[in-house]
Amino acid sequence: MTIVVNDNSLRIEQLQLGSFGTNAYILLCRETKESVVVDAPAEADKLIARLKGTTPRYILLTHSHLDHIGALDQLRSELKIPLAAHAADSGVLSSPPEIMLRDGDTVDFGKIQVAVWHTPGHTPGSLCFRTGNYLLSGDTLFPGGPGKTRTPAEFAQIVKSITEKIFTLDGSTQVYSGHGEPTILKKEKDEFRIFSSHPHRPDLCGDVLWLTT
Repeated sequence: MTIVVNDNSLRIEQLQLGSFGTNAYILLCRETKESVVVDAPAEADKLIARLKGTTPRYILLTHSHLDHIGALDQLRSELKIPLAAHAADSGVLSSPPEIMLRDGDTVDFGKIQVAVWHTPGHTPGSLCFRTGNYLLSGDTLFPGGPGKTRTPAEFAQIVKSITEKIFTLDGSTQVYSGHGEPTILKKEKDEFRIFSSHPHRPDLCGDVLWLTT
């Protein structure tokens, strides 16, 4: 467990869980002690233990790939709080989310407001969650590149999500993704600028890195 944000109003904990080292996040309103969980990769008991002393309100899902939902059923069963996800990613879940999120929605807990951004590409229903100067980007944006895509159309879509939505944020925005360490948005903008200044083959997709692809 790593505390990645600890300001006057909000604390964000990052937990790397499961065999893929997938990141889950716990957001805590410091004033009211209400919390939300973002993604449920594995090891539900560890997540539940970190929630002790808080009042969990929601489970937010960035997308429904297996390495992000391994502990979801146990978490939903034990916490008995609503799951919020995008409809396009809900079909593989064992039961539908209680809340279907759409682009532009907000999720409130305690004194904290979280903006919901639909950022398709990695999956049709991929979501990012933004509060203040912090962005939880799921598998849409990693340090050094976008999330994995399977087709050129998906790659074009994820680049559009990144450039037309995420890159509208200030360069000082702290980015916390579904795998790996945090990054600063200015770094990602600068590296993408280099990437986009070079020609690339039309069938580009898969695992892409801005500086080496």
